[in-house]
Amino acid sequence: MSDTEHLDLQSVLDDIHAAVEPRRGEGKVADYIPQLARIDPKRFGMAIVTVDGQVFSVGDAAIPFSIQSISKVFTLTLALGKHGERLWKRVGREPSGSAFNSIVQLEHEGGKPRNPFINAGAITISDLILAGHTPREVIGEILRFMRMLADDEDISIDPQVAKSEAATGFRNAALANFMRSFGKLDHPVEHVLGVYFHHCAIAMTCVQLAKAGLFLANNGQQPGTGHSIVSRQRARRINALMLTCGHYDGSGDFAYHVGLPGKSGVGGGIMAVAPGKASVAVWSPGLNENGNSQLGSVALEMLANRTGWSVFGA
Repeated sequence: MSDTEHLDLQSVLDDIHAAVEPRRGEGKVADYIPQLARIDPKRFGMAIVTVDGQVFSVGDAAIPFSIQSISKVFTLTLALGKHGERLWKRVGREPSGSAFNSIVQLEHEGGKPRNPFINAGAITISDLILAGHTPREVIGEILRFMRMLADDEDISIDPQVAKSEAATGFRNAALANFMRSFGKLDHPVEHVLGVYFHHCAIAMTCVQLAKAGLFLANNGQQPGTGHSIVSRQRARRINALMLTCGHYDGSGDFAYHVGLPGKSGVGGGIMAVAPGKASVAVWSPGLNENGNSQLGSVALEMLANRTGWSVFGA
């Protein structure tokens, strides 16, 4: 009998949904990417997929949204598959304590990003995945990987969001050029940024995203197929990075309140992992001051309290 069987997870989700209902629209929608500024701030969806294959959802869990930085977990997984532990020569594993698009730390540390989840780190990961491939091939590979993980061929890249990011991504272009000046990028900046903007523009529902993250809750294996995505050790290490770095400079606060590895995106999504139990995705577009979903964080704290799920003990 699994740990999740005695929990009525649908009731837990229904209760969370009812509790956040009066607070819908809290936080501030990311408006520096024009396409994201158009999203209805009152949206709220949440999904749980257990390691034994049960799916529970509530609210707007079937509406696709821009996963943004949550994609960085999956590009890191791909890059580790290609480069292994050599990858860490190019990017660190420490929390940044700075904004996700900060250039100050990058200069101080010679163009080596603190971790793979801040923008500079994810741009470096995009550069690593590009090795021997065209941007188009790499974007296709990332999309195929996401479809395979979620077992859903309908997942796609939102071309309007990708275009919107490319048109306004001056800070990311600055970060990439800055790293190139330190000799830290191997490929042309426009190729690296093309990959980066497109993987951030992948659109997924909460249900699809929770399914995609399930291998991280199941020792690196897809529960349904038994297919090994990464080793047990690598799944544990990716989870460790999500716990310490997954919410930018709000990572400590998220660990304190929720106690689960997670990764947020400025589209308002958060993916969280309860190792051995389930993968969770929540979406609420209004962000807090750290760029993390305000109601999403609240909902995940409620979930952790109700289920006892925490990497720090029940």
